[in-house]
Amino acid sequence: MKPAAFDYAAPTSLDEALQLLAANDTAKVLAGGQSLIPLLNLRLAAPELLVDLRRVPGLNEIARKGDELVIGATVRQRQAERDPLVAEAAPLVTAALAEVGHPQIRSRGTVGGSIAHADPAAELPAALVALDGRVIARGPGGERSIAAADFYLGFLTTALDDDEILVAVALPAAPPRTGAACVEIAQRAGDYAACGAVAQVTLGDAGTIAQARVALIGATDRPVRAAAVEEALAGGASIADAAGHAGDGVEPIDDPRVPSAYRIHLAGVVTRRALEQARSRAA
Repeated sequence: MKPAAFDYAAPTSLDEALQLLAANDTAKVLAGGQSLIPLLNLRLAAPELLVDLRRVPGLNEIARKGDELVIGATVRQRQAERDPLVAEAAPLVTAALAEVGHPQIRSRGTVGGSIAHADPAAELPAALVALDGRVIARGPGGERSIAAADFYLGFLTTALDDDEILVAVALPAAPPRTGAACVEIAQRAGDYAACGAVAQVTLGDAGTIAQARVALIGATDRPVRAAAVEEALAGGASIADAAGHAGDGVEPIDDPRVPSAYRIHLAGVVTRRALEQARSRAA
């Protein structure tokens, strides 16, 4: 199929982009296009206007700002995956990006595009939630910060207003002795996962787990923090025992391909593997 007819604009400033959005209620923001273009081709989205951010300056930068790593919305996923600053400050992002589609997709797809698209089977939204990151958005009223815990409202639905643009994501910088992993179960490499988990582990002086951050991919209609797993680890449980709590409090997606009970089983499997890998990389 081909998309319905639409107008196209490539503004050269963020203010111009915001004005275009404000003037058209159906306008959509285009970053890398790896999520939006398929929706257009299938006519699941039919905006009257596409606002392309690629010429807007200042959105494609990666910087350490105090205790946070800030990644601009139009930073290509492949760029972030290979960036040493990201690997040092947010190893979970590096691990998650390695599982996104294929290199060709990551070469065009953007960090902000994946975060804003809000597909529950995507890796970057889960990493944002696991790390207690925040989204930085700009709208007619100025800039605001949205905590990751409040950002995802449901399938392909976020707390962004229609006239706002995601301009960056900010993530707390990882302490020393931190390792991270992203583990997924899918039919084929590069496919959306039936279920996955991201985990970041920080070791204490004695080599035990001092802090763990875990989130599930594709388990529910949004990325979800595996709080019960984190609490079990904080209480001294083994990784295997803690991973058994991955499905606690989770209302899993149920479909013919992956029934809900099996999805919960997979959640425990991928959580254990992700924690084991993350711990080995932190040592």
